[in-house]
Amino acid sequence: MVQATETAPINLTVEELKAQIKRLNSKAGQQKMDLHDLAEGLPTNYQQLMAMAAETYEIYRQLDELKQQLKIKEKNQ
Repeated sequence: MVQATETAPINLTVEELKAQIKRLNSKAGQQKMDLHDLAEGLPTNYQQLMAMAAETYEIYRQLDELKQQLKIKEKNQ
């Protein structure tokens, strides 16, 4: 169940980036716990493992991208 995701536009303000990072951090934490729970229950529901791992990867990739954008914005202020 990997969802199509968008990259954050570069023209966001520092405050907007911080808000997005905060929301995505929360989502990432929940996704990490869900993946952990799935892994603990293996081999039950092993069919969901690849999709959930891909979704978790994508959330953390987006989070990393937003943090990099924030770092650049803060440096250029």
